Amino acid sequence: MSCPEFTEDDLLPVSGLAHVVFCARRAALHHLEGQWEDNLLTVEGGHTHDRAHEGPRREVRGDLLIVRGLRVRSFRLGVSGVCDVVEFGRDEQGVELTGREGRWQPFPIEYKRGRLRHEPSYRVQVCAQAMCLEEMLGCSVPAAALFYAKTGRRQKLDLTAELRADTCHAARRFHEIMAAGRTPPPEPGPKCEKCSMAPLCLPRTALGPRSASSYLASVLANGNERAR
Repeated sequence: MSCPEFTEDDLLPVSGLAHVVFCARRAALHHLEGQWEDNLLTVEGGHTHDRAHEGPRREVRGDLLIVRGLRVRSFRLGVSGVCDVVEFGRDEQGVELTGREGRWQPFPIEYKRGRLRHEPSYRVQVCAQAMCLEEMLGCSVPAAALFYAKTGRRQKLDLTAELRADTCHAARRFHEIMAAGRTPPPEPGPKCEKCSMAPLCLPRTALGPRSASSYLASVLANGNERAR
């Protein structure tokens, strides 16, 4: 599946792809309406990302170069952001890096809180990071990993054609939502139970195509009308 080409001004946060896959309404509330609500899970997730960026920005361990907080972008996907960690292993099939001898193969690692589990939104997010690296470095990145802080375990992912197609689809959907300027209606489900955005999203309320902000505005307006 092909992806469209974007310009610098079109780039959206790569982290938003995970939101889109998890819930399009959540993505719109956060990235379109600028709303956000934390809970224990999101706070712990933030701490996990902070820890991933601790230590030297660049570190060499034998034939392994570790880079933390690497900024990436893709005009093909129309996204930009920061990789938690990218490991560059010395590999004759890899790419040349400025200031480094030899050739190196990039391997992005996205840090997550909790325990190892199958989460499509996480897979798309790290796949997008890999696709950014491919575009920027002119190389192939066949694999990536998710690191789960609670168990200290790493889950290696093969970046298959199917996962790449899902990533392109998520990027396209993200741009469609932002271009439309309209927050999708809620789609209540089990995922809503632990979502930090539930108090803002009102997933059990039939809002139709209206956004949460427009709903709250109408409530306030009606309240002011009754008070007169």
